[in-house]
Amino acid sequence: MKKPTLDIVSICMEKGMRMTDQRRVIARVLSGAVDHPDVEEVYHRSTAIDSNISIATVYRTVRLFEEAGILERHDFRDGRSRYEPVSDDHHDHLIDVETGAVLEFQNEEIDRLQEKIAREMGYKLVDHRMELYGTRREKTKD
Repeated sequence: MKKPTLDIVSICMEKGMRMTDQRRVIARVLSGAVDHPDVEEVYHRSTAIDSNISIATVYRTVRLFEEAGILERHDFRDGRSRYEPVSDDHHDHLIDVETGAVLEFQNEEIDRLQEKIAREMGYKLVDHRMELYGTRREKTKD
């Protein structure tokens, strides 16, 4: 599923954050990402736009955006923290363990089942995160 593009620069400004030129570049890179890049990938994409951006600046900026509730960090068992803009649209993730690709999906049946399980255990579900890990199945000839 391709995410709608969020304007992280505007969100930062609404939150009263100081936006340097380098932060703007990093915010635009993150806003345009359709994958879940790690800091190294954000750095590579950002330096393609402004070669003066350091990896330390990217780390600081990503941490700042995360602490401000603009970015969400994911650890998909590959040793790298990956990021995506926080969104009101709930979705889950399927991670290809061979390629590292992250696929987003929504499934109302799974969401209903999670609500039911929480209810049966005496809880009201307030949030959840689902990550599925798999490999692409071989196509069979019929």
